[in-house]
Amino acid sequence: MNKIKKIVVANRGEIAIRIFRACTELNLRTVAIYSREDTGSFHRFKSDESYLVGEGKKPIDAYLDIEDIIRIAKESKADAIHPGYGFLSENVDFAKRCEEEGIIFIGPTSKHLDMFGDKVKAREQATLAGIPVIPGSDGPLDTVEEVKAFGEAHGYPLMIKASLGGGGRGMRVVRASDELDEALAAARREAKGAFGDDTVFCERYLERPRHV
Repeated sequence: MNKIKKIVVANRGEIAIRIFRACTELNLRTVAIYSREDTGSFHRFKSDESYLVGEGKKPIDAYLDIEDIIRIAKESKADAIHPGYGFLSENVDFAKRCEEEGIIFIGPTSKHLDMFGDKVKAREQATLAGIPVIPGSDGPLDTVEEVKAFGEAHGYPLMIKASLGGGGRGMRVVRASDELDEALAAARREAKGAFGDDTVFCERYLERPRHV
């Protein structure tokens, strides 16, 4: 693998600042991206270079602009891109574009992201490996009727979850069928805003689970 000398951090705020700090300790140069609304954001000034991303787009959409992030990486002559977490960190298309452009994606390969970056596919892989999984939908769910059918089959409470991304975004606990309409709309809206994709699925909700 080529030696990394300069890194674009495709994130914002405290997440980006922590990565910049680590890069400084490793004697690596850093590149920040910022939306128009984040022109005065602190993370912009903690890097060696900074560039406006997604000009003309809404704040979140700017940080999801794969092609503009790739453009910035190439124009700044960066060797690698660190996605942080959230945003594009689990986006297989982003990882593929980095690979196509010869830019190091600091994270899993596109092959592995395709396997587990999408939680629906991750469930499928776990099942194929013989790993027990909690009851969940066989694939994405598009309508309230589909979610209601899942609830009738497996009981409540259930959780509607975004297929992509993480950090608790695009997730809603549903304890009764009369909550489904609002919960499904809210989960899809939040998933779309955070990850650029509103695909959701369902699982039984476990009260006070132990997180691994």
